[in-house]
Amino acid sequence: MSSMIEPTVRRGTLAVASSAPLLVLTNFTVPMVTLPQATRSLGAGPTGPVWILGGISLGLSAVLLVSGGLADDYGRKRVLVAGAGVLAAASVVAAVSPVVAVFVLARVVQGGASAAMLAASLGIVGHAVPSGAARIRATGRYGAMIGLGTALGPLLSGALAAMASWRAVYWLLAGGALVLVVVSARVLEESRAATPRRFDVPGVVLLTLGVAALVAGVTEGRSGWGRPVVLVAFAAGAVLVCAFVAVQRRRAEPLLDLELFRRPVFLVATGGALVVGAAVVGLLSYLPSVLQTGQGLTPLQAALLFCVWSGLSFVSSLLARHVRLGAAARLALGLGLSATGFAGLLGVGSALSLPPVVAGLAVSGVGAGLINSSITHLAIESVPAHRVSMGSGANNTARYVGSSLGAAGIAAVIGGLGPDLGTTVAVVACMVLTAGTAVAALATR
Repeated sequence: MSSMIEPTVRRGTLAVASSAPLLVLTNFTVPMVTLPQATRSLGAGPTGPVWILGGISLGLSAVLLVSGGLADDYGRKRVLVAGAGVLAAASVVAAVSPVVAVFVLARVVQGGASAAMLAASLGIVGHAVPSGAARIRATGRYGAMIGLGTALGPLLSGALAAMASWRAVYWLLAGGALVLVVVSARVLEESRAATPRRFDVPGVVLLTLGVAALVAGVTEGRSGWGRPVVLVAFAAGAVLVCAFVAVQRRRAEPLLDLELFRRPVFLVATGGALVVGAAVVGLLSYLPSVLQTGQGLTPLQAALLFCVWSGLSFVSSLLARHVRLGAAARLALGLGLSATGFAGLLGVGSALSLPPVVAGLAVSGVGAGLINSSITHLAIESVPAHRVSMGSGANNTARYVGSSLGAAGIAAVIGGLGPDLGTTVAVVACMVLTAGTAVAALATR
């Protein structure tokens, strides 16, 4: 009887755990198509739109690695449930925010909650599914939820903005997070490391403040890189991160085992995630707004066009297990396809033509699906079995720090040259091509 029950239990566990990235990425992408409306409604100043888009990345980047360590040591189910509960509360605050400062604070808190959900949920998958073909299928499905969430966020946001208000989607997110709290509490079994480590207070404080300072500096830098607040943030971030590394070298039970950086697979996983965040997420954060400005599209129309990329990403991730390549090689292939898709948009320029945009999004969407499935798999495989949530946290930290850097770079190009999609995409395509070549070289060593 137990042999019949166990697969059913595991399917339930995977379904609930995979709901976390679906909800997180839906939440991450909802402001993309309603940025103009939110900016006007909240009375945002010159830096307001930057923080409306980037606030969640600050929370994600600062808390992901810490959340992974807490999940491994004190319970992955516990951290997932707590994260979903905080996400629900922060979504309500976002829905009723009267001014941009309150909204951005709510988005930062949403980011912290999302970090807990991502780190814990992938840790649950890694614990529930043994290494091998079953794990490849499970991580492919988990990665597919990233693409599906990326598609749902703009669609839901655009549709609800058309029917009611740009705020309506945050009420829906609050309800979805509460449902996840209830279902997770009933379905999931608790899992944690057999011998929890001592809580690394200095490491947690230094890393959280250091990453937060760096991301804040990058975000503020979009309005001028020489401003004192930007220079102070970068200096503080650099000092804090260096202090974190020094402290981790001396601790017997560090928050992040620096020896992991001697593993090629860990370098491929974290380096790939950093580049994906910078090149892919950074570009796509601005693409809907560029489409609305350049083509006069409504939020819903821009979201539907965006679904070409995210929909194919979802399908490609589900089918990635049929690509007979190792995970690192699949990552390199995905990066190459993404670069090809973005490079196909070169020359479009400000005279935006939709057919090449659709074709480019289709090709890069297929690549993104391969990227999501392979990075998810590598994040689990690159760390010891009892530290899977920490591996997820490190991987996603790299992704969302990268997204902040990429969005800042693209904003600088747009600010200096105007919303010239061809120029922006040229920069991103070169980044992805370079990264794809580097990862391919590592994968074939």
